[in-house]
Amino acid sequence: MPSSDAVDHLLAQWAQQRPDLDVSPMGVVGRLSRAARLVEARLRSAFAAHDLDAASFDVLATLRRHDRALSPTELMRSAMVTSGAITQRLDRLEARGLVTRAPREGDGRGVLVALSPAGRALIDRALPDHVANEHRILAGLDDDQRAALAGALRALLVALGDVGSGDAGSGDVGGRAGVSGGSAAASPTSSPGSAPAAPPPTPRGPGR
Repeated sequence: MPSSDAVDHLLAQWAQQRPDLDVSPMGVVGRLSRAARLVEARLRSAFAAHDLDAASFDVLATLRRHDRALSPTELMRSAMVTSGAITQRLDRLEARGLVTRAPREGDGRGVLVALSPAGRALIDRALPDHVANEHRILAGLDDDQRAALAGALRALLVALGDVGSGDAGSGDVGGRAGVSGGSAAASPTSSPGSAPAAPPPTPRGPGR
């Protein structure tokens, strides 16, 4: 295992340029950002093998996991996206015959979204490949390291207020809502290094 990475390099640069600042958070947030981009690229390739993107997979997986029809609002909460974003996802999936939308009984304005037989068959084919892909992504960590990382990330999410109710649909994708085309506020790939005031030029990347 290498003794240092790109984030160590930029931290050393900041230590030289701004020794008055504690930039140690960049060591965590910067690595989260870089890891997210690398993971997302690998996830996209697996989804593409089933003619899906992360957003479509997220909706199909959320419906499959609940095993019942859901309202667009429930799907929106799961995916942490806007109503407009979820409507676009559902329009695309319905056009492909992968989901159906039907009026909610007793509510003329409400609708319920369900997997079609074709949608259920597709997610049941894609899910094992997705899980196998996640195992490959984490192959460099042993079981203890995976458990420690999961625990640390859980603590961070709770501290940030992401306690949820077990409906975190983006967890099916393995990353974030932003993977699924979610709102920018949910994205962890924004640069973490904007804290230093008027920083000197540094290479692009976390901590810039």
